[in-house]
Amino acid sequence: MQYLLMIYQSEAEYASNDAATTQKMLQEYGAFTQSIIHSGNFKAADRLQPTSTATTVRVRDGKTLTTDGPFAETREQLGGYYLVEAKDLDEALAIAARIPSARIGSIEVRPIWAYD
Repeated sequence: MQYLLMIYQSEAEYASNDAATTQKMLQEYGAFTQSIIHSGNFKAADRLQPTSTATTVRVRDGKTLTTDGPFAETREQLGGYYLVEAKDLDEALAIAARIPSARIGSIEVRPIWAYD
């Protein structure tokens, strides 16, 4: 089964990191990504641009409405994701717990809807 692991953390806190801390985190992400590629769990992953680059789209009564920024103001922002293959929720949760940002933010784990 496939699961989407959504990575949330504070953009403000991340931006306040010094260069050495940022480099260490990027190295940890590289090692984590390589480990799930080698284990066969990896399907896809990407890092997102900051929420300041986001645009929210709504259609109401046939009119398209756009708003700069994310849908909601939150303490943590969606910063990236991994799409993984796991045998069950327990395995997906174990993978999510190894994502470096789980130590400073949160990882939302959601199963992908399987269509027949």
